[in-house]
Amino acid sequence: MKPVLEGRDVSRSFGGLMALHRVSFQLFEGEIVGLIGPNGSGKTTLFNAITGVFPPQEGEILLDGKPISRLKPFQICRMGIGRTFQIVRPFLKMTCLENVLVGIVGKDEKGTSREERVEQALLELEFVGLGGQSHRLAGSLTLLQKKMLELARALATRPRVLLLDEVLAGLNPSEILQALHMIEAIRVKRKVTIFWVEHVMGAIMTACQRIIVLDQGRKIAEGPPDEVRSNPRVIEAYLGGADA
Repeated sequence: MKPVLEGRDVSRSFGGLMALHRVSFQLFEGEIVGLIGPNGSGKTTLFNAITGVFPPQEGEILLDGKPISRLKPFQICRMGIGRTFQIVRPFLKMTCLENVLVGIVGKDEKGTSREERVEQALLELEFVGLGGQSHRLAGSLTLLQKKMLELARALATRPRVLLLDEVLAGLNPSEILQALHMIEAIRVKRKVTIFWVEHVMGAIMTACQRIIVLDQGRKIAEGPPDEVRSNPRVIEAYLGGADA
């Protein structure tokens, strides 16, 4: 089986700081793969490398076997990689419908009428549980609703791979459960492969088939959740060594 998304020895530095050092990974169709590590370990930098915000200085990223590392972010989006952000970024003074339309226009659906775009946007809002909120300003939504809106906007680009960056941050236990159900629905009903950065360990260990662990820009572990949870290098990265 060929990976849908692959990174080969991806490296990226900022000044004298090596944010990513020869990180390799593979995502296969239909997976939910977790990406964890202490703060500053390189998780969001890897997402930025994948999406073209800060392209790799060394190594290569491939989508369906095709190199994408030298493409612009909008080109990578149109090829089938969507993302959400660590801090939710809806357009606060625009309606929910308008926010999702941005994602559809960004996909560059040429020949699509405004009526068709509006219809698709309404379907995306319905899918994430915001069906009755289409004309509500995004700035008036709750945190969970803003996160669902951002998911709808990302889904409007019709991604094959969706990068989720701390989608559970700031949510209470009930809201976390709702978000987990939505993530699974995206995988099952939309057939989207998910790469997920998260600090809510209980949730990510339950939802993911496989976990990749970064520490100081390097991949230190990869495997099923139970295996990763008991890995001494992972425990040390999170808790520090015996002398810490």
